[in-house]
Amino acid sequence: MCLILFACAAHARYPLIVAANRDEAYARPSEAAAFWKDAPHVYGGRDLEHGGTWLGLTRAGRFAAVTNYRQAQPGTPGPRSRGELTRDFLLGSDRADLYVERVAKHGRDYNGFSLIAGVPTELYFYSNRGDAPARITAGVHGLSNHLLDEPWPKVLRGVAIINELLDAEEKEIVPALAAMLADGERAPDALLPITGRSPEHERLRSSAFIAAASYGTRASTILLVRADGHVFFRETLFGAFGTMLETHEQRFTLHSEVYCRGS
Repeated sequence: MCLILFACAAHARYPLIVAANRDEAYARPSEAAAFWKDAPHVYGGRDLEHGGTWLGLTRAGRFAAVTNYRQAQPGTPGPRSRGELTRDFLLGSDRADLYVERVAKHGRDYNGFSLIAGVPTELYFYSNRGDAPARITAGVHGLSNHLLDEPWPKVLRGVAIINELLDAEEKEIVPALAAMLADGERAPDALLPITGRSPEHERLRSSAFIAAASYGTRASTILLVRADGHVFFRETLFGAFGTMLETHEQRFTLHSEVYCRGS
């Protein structure tokens, strides 16, 4: 996943609002978001190469998402898949702060990543290319293929849009987030991030929505967790050149409201 925009404990009625695009090679096999057959309390997509996930939520309110960290040279694949970082949190029972601390001790086992894990009102962030794990402050945040709130153009645009929705209801929030995730406008060259990759590489990936022949936005996700524990999850899947394949929605209720109230 290459773009995660979210509001944590910032909206009076929705403790967690997430809008995310997963960018990946179209040839990589994966499953659409669903309740997992081997763990039916987990809802999310699944990578069929290693069994991990890029974003998921459990009925107990555990949420996790991960992005790759872009650097000058991709390097050789790490010994462990980054998708297991989210999977293991969703399947586990450790508190989020303890989990990310444990991940930090083994961060060298993975290629560059940035991880978000926690419950709707208490999220934590850790990147093996950044500082120590830390709790994410209440508010609106953005993550692409770098560190949390790195001011890349698409992060700044997305954060601004979500800030304008903090008094809105679902019927207004969902279409606004969908339009934001579908935005294919590229950033001006002067604003492209400097990661050591070529300008052509950065130019293609500077838009929220990426459409190309072999790589691009595979899934757009909108997640709303209401204060009473009601969950709305919409996923739209895409193929080469941004061809829309399908859209599906799921609603369910968390087992406990405690995670939404922050108590």
